[in-house]
Amino acid sequence: MDALNEVISRADSFVWNNILLFVLVGTGIFFTIRTRFVQIRRFPGAWKRVFGNFSLNGGKGGKEGMSSFQALATAIAAQVGTGNIAGCATALVGGGPGAIFWMWLAAFFGMATIYGEAVLAQKTKTRDEDGEVIGGPVYYIRRAFKGKGGKCLAAFFAVMIILSLGLMGNMVQSNSISDAFHTAFHTPQWVVGILVAVLSAFIFMGGTSRIASFTEKVVPIMAALYLVGGIILLVINHNDILPALSSIFAGAFSPRAVLGAGAGITVREAMRYGVARGLFSNEAGMGSTPHAHALAQVKNPQEQGEVAMIGVFIDTFVVLTMTALVILTAPGADGGFLGLLNSMIKNGVTGTPVAQAAFSTGLGAFGPGFVAICLLFFAFSTIIGWFLFARQNITYLFGKNAVRPFACVAVVCIFFGSLLKVDLVWNMQDLFNGVMVIPNLLALLALSGYVAKLSHGQDVEIR
Repeated sequence: MDALNEVISRADSFVWNNILLFVLVGTGIFFTIRTRFVQIRRFPGAWKRVFGNFSLNGGKGGKEGMSSFQALATAIAAQVGTGNIAGCATALVGGGPGAIFWMWLAAFFGMATIYGEAVLAQKTKTRDEDGEVIGGPVYYIRRAFKGKGGKCLAAFFAVMIILSLGLMGNMVQSNSISDAFHTAFHTPQWVVGILVAVLSAFIFMGGTSRIASFTEKVVPIMAALYLVGGIILLVINHNDILPALSSIFAGAFSPRAVLGAGAGITVREAMRYGVARGLFSNEAGMGSTPHAHALAQVKNPQEQGEVAMIGVFIDTFVVLTMTALVILTAPGADGGFLGLLNSMIKNGVTGTPVAQAAFSTGLGAFGPGFVAICLLFFAFSTIIGWFLFARQNITYLFGKNAVRPFACVAVVCIFFGSLLKVDLVWNMQDLFNGVMVIPNLLALLALSGYVAKLSHGQDVEIR
């Protein structure tokens, strides 16, 4: 098992650091040019579309899908997860403050990619055997590539996302919850596992309408809770906010000027950690969130494409940036600017403990508990979002009768995932997460002409 884990870990690192790092950013740049910077042109309208008629009761959903906001909330539920806390901390320790700049850059171009994903998901959505609206990358992959080739690519994508998100991914999320509560409150992991599994089963069995109702209420609450806690710490450490922002830009091009030569961080590492963790966090181009955006009830596909861009903005430029500033402004044991980060780099501490230490500097003993509660919201909402995505691919492959048996298997995985942190499962989930990107990106590039025309208001049909 150790040998297999080592092989999977190396394959995972190769796929993310040598292939997807460049392909995902390259696709974002390509879509930005083809759509003539849609993330800038349409951003004001997108913001107004999301928050102009804000409501926590978007409708019952059902066979006709979700409201536009419910679809966005479901997408954000999947996007805003442990990556916004643990992933951000890992990027800062591995790449220094400059990693955040490259996260921002990746997210900026990713907004154009996710616009294309949402538009194509809307244009190719269909109905299952019961007449319920369904959609996702498998349907636009089939449109992009005709014949057996398209069927094989779509089936490959469906299998990867079921394994990566629906099963192994949700094991990883439940483990993050149980581990955080065990550390903060000494709660037995099996107790947390049972609670998470039971709550998950209740929501899973309620179908799309219950998932939509849950995400539209929980996502705004979890975001507000986390941002309020972050703002409190930034008020306490307000003198270091501007220096922290300055270190992000300086560290992007000269990490040694910020952290000193002793940290051993280069520009390449700042870029690699920032882009990789940023893309993993906002999921632009990965083919996950289109499953939610396909279900939105909108007048035209471009509307949901605009809404999808706001999801990446909130994930990276708001929530993830808050985590970064909290860590960068947190003093170390000996005080001083970047004190906590320097201490973590020196001691090799990474992930969630870095964020918990940062919140402890301002919230005291409540800091680890606050992060644990936020992780509960983030990780549990991700479980719900990822189940919906996997569920639609189960329907595509096996029909709707397979959904309930799959839900039962997913619940069992959630419980057992909370008990043991199996490195092999974590690495396999990361690898499958990366591999499923390939057919999605191929279809996006093949259909980019349609996205470009739609982004300029032309009504075209995908043949």
